[in-house]
Amino acid sequence: MVTAYNTYRVNEINKKLQIAKFRPLDIMVTGVTGAGKSTTLNTFFQKTVAKVGTGVEPETMGLDTYSLNNSIRFWDTPGLGDGVQQDKVHTKKLIELLYKTYSLDNNTYGFIDIALIIIEGSNRDMGTTYQLLNDVIVPNIQKDRILVAINQADIAMKGRHWLPDVNKPDEKLKSFLERQSLSIQKRVFETTGVNIIKPVYYSAEYNFNIHKLLNMIIDNMPLQRRKLMK
Repeated sequence: MVTAYNTYRVNEINKKLQIAKFRPLDIMVTGVTGAGKSTTLNTFFQKTVAKVGTGVEPETMGLDTYSLNNSIRFWDTPGLGDGVQQDKVHTKKLIELLYKTYSLDNNTYGFIDIALIIIEGSNRDMGTTYQLLNDVIVPNIQKDRILVAINQADIAMKGRHWLPDVNKPDEKLKSFLERQSLSIQKRVFETTGVNIIKPVYYSAEYNFNIHKLLNMIIDNMPLQRRKLMK
């Protein structure tokens, strides 16, 4: 099992960043409240860097950044789904982050290179997820910079068919997760018109498939600076 995520495929990451001519890779991590964004970050870092909510109130109310190494930086963002007024405030913060810029050689570029949308394994609030994609993500960042992942694979079937002794799904749950991943890929296209890469399913709590989530990010790293959407 991979545990040193801060060194995972680091040489390949650095080669891609040399081609892209920027550093670090900035990733906005977003999703509905309770999808496990902070838990995912804590698993990447193998320690607590982001406070995880245990009640009804979301912990990520602002915008916090965490550098996995000198090549990748994550932006932890507030989730949607906390009520109309709160969602308006959070939506504004997300869009402002997507339009955070820097200038180089008389050109202006977007600070965020990739938007990673995390979906909860039970798919409890897909309506808000599609709202997030439609209203915030798709209009404000290029489609090939949008990645979707499914967290909480361990509770996708209400906790059934998860093997606690080895912290992975049995074949029935694995088959269910594969179908769920394909279904979400199709539904995102039908809802937003964006043909996303097949989502990776994982469990941040149990450190399952985290390397596959990182693989998806690394395999789809942009090789040029991000121009702002017009």
